[in-house]
Amino acid sequence: MFSTMAQRLQELMVLFFLAIFSKAVAGLKPYTRANLMPDAANNNYCLSWRLAVEANNVRGWRTVPAQCLRYIEAYMIGGQYDRDLEFITQQIWSYVSGIVPSSDGWMPGFLTLMTLASPMSFTIRERDMGTCDPYDPAGFKAWALMGGCPAIPAVLRLFLDLVEGGFKVFLVTGRDQESLGQATADNLHNQGFIGYERLILRTASYKGQSAVKYKSDIRKQLVEEGYRIWGNVGDQWSDLQGEFLGNRTFKLPNPMYFVP
Repeated sequence: MFSTMAQRLQELMVLFFLAIFSKAVAGLKPYTRANLMPDAANNNYCLSWRLAVEANNVRGWRTVPAQCLRYIEAYMIGGQYDRDLEFITQQIWSYVSGIVPSSDGWMPGFLTLMTLASPMSFTIRERDMGTCDPYDPAGFKAWALMGGCPAIPAVLRLFLDLVEGGFKVFLVTGRDQESLGQATADNLHNQGFIGYERLILRTASYKGQSAVKYKSDIRKQLVEEGYRIWGNVGDQWSDLQGEFLGNRTFKLPNPMYFVP
């Protein structure tokens, strides 16, 4: 199927992966079905909060509401998060399969913006799970340098399908190139992300810029290189805002942190 698509589509697929690593890391304490169940009294509120976050109706939040900690733990660890990712990546592939190649000289691309190593891995797994502390950049950097982020299975499968289908894949992350570039490249390789066209990290020239500005500039550069952007996928709304967004956007779930 994939070789046929590669022959049919003489096009380039540009993928911005800003969240391709799994939430699961070593040292996870055991959880039972019983202790993953959120308090029933908070369930409706927390479901509404998570929906509002995913719809970008709640902005600028720094932590999960304290009363929703158990609910979000249940969502992330209990299987629904993984099922949501499976469903969305299937929709992405369905969309990709319907792309009709063009003959106007452009090199069509598909941008997928996800987090290379999500802070949720660090926040939930490596720290106390009984707190709702704000994201700790210094702690995350030290953890990321270890290069032990496991891949999200659904995203890895999508990546491999696209590479096998003959698409050019670009990996873009907000990680600092100077301090985390090599650790990130090694981590990607060790987790099976092999065959991408380019890994793009934040350089000193983008220091201090918002995520929207940084990602817009990267997309602009790729368009100027001759790529047509068919789509854009991310787990943050800042991945899906700005300029040069492409023909379609896909939002991956992330109720753990907010990037403005």
